[in-house]
Amino acid sequence: MHDLQPVQFVVPGDPVGKGRPRVSTIGGHARMFTPKKTASYEGLIAMVGTEAMAGRVLLECPVMVEMRIVLPVPASKTKKFKAQALAGEIFPTKKPDMDNVIKAIYDGLNGIVWKDDVQVVDAIVRKRYGEVPGVHVRIIPLLQEVA
Repeated sequence: MHDLQPVQFVVPGDPVGKGRPRVSTIGGHARMFTPKKTASYEGLIAMVGTEAMAGRVLLECPVMVEMRIVLPVPASKTKKFKAQALAGEIFPTKKPDMDNVIKAIYDGLNGIVWKDDVQVVDAIVRKRYGEVPGVHVRIIPLLQEVA
């Protein structure tokens, strides 16, 4: 029987969108590489995910992901803006793009929480301002009827 308890954790710090692979040439040969910021963020995600799993086996069933991406209010903004942003009256329509943060989180959890992110069949994602930046993640295993 599979453990159907949700896996929950917070990836601390400013959310980072997954960067596009870059190309460089070394000795005349093209090499693809993941930008450092993306690689270190995915490492942080894997570490937090590993802690949250606490020795559980990898999820192999379909899952639903709930994610709340919390961005800091820019320091350059007014007190009024900050109050409105924290009250949820102003939304963060700035980088990082929500889909790139989702991709970074999903890729960082491959082989850590689930076998592969193809298992995500439902997702509820919000991007908001908050006092403490980070990404709140809740992964809910879904029961699947076997035909």
